[in-house]
Amino acid sequence: MRNCKSFSPSINNKSKILILGSMPGIKSLEKQQYYAHPNNRFWRVMAYICENPALPEVEYKQKLEILLKNNIALWDTIKSCKRDGSLDSDIQNEIPNDIRKLLKEYPNITAIYLNGNKSYNTFKKYNPDLPEKYKCFKMPSTSPANARYNLEKLITKWQIIKTVNL
Repeated sequence: MRNCKSFSPSINNKSKILILGSMPGIKSLEKQQYYAHPNNRFWRVMAYICENPALPEVEYKQKLEILLKNNIALWDTIKSCKRDGSLDSDIQNEIPNDIRKLLKEYPNITAIYLNGNKSYNTFKKYNPDLPEKYKCFKMPSTSPANARYNLEKLITKWQIIKTVNL
């Protein structure tokens, strides 16, 4: 079993939207970048949300800056875990991130989007009262393992971000 550790959040005081994944996959952990696997559709979906078609092709630091400029923060529900491979179903011994503390430090966050089932279930398990205080949305995973959703379907579902807070 491999020890996996999440990254620091990408957030600033203007952030209104928090997107939470579960735990970065192997490729993301190797590169120390959110959604680094080339088949993950996250950056392509965000290109549509941010109305910036070049987003998937720019340098990682610039990707984060574009999200922040659009008031979108990124983090994960899990701080650390043990896992072989990248599948959420293989996560064991999870320790959650302190999302409650983050939300206190960044009071402009009003909506939380949970990228996939594991993110949603972990969030609810450790923060059962937060859905009463924030707009929370369970979103289909952008992972390549989510074969039920092609890019077009993902964009259709994720575009709710544009109507809620931007």
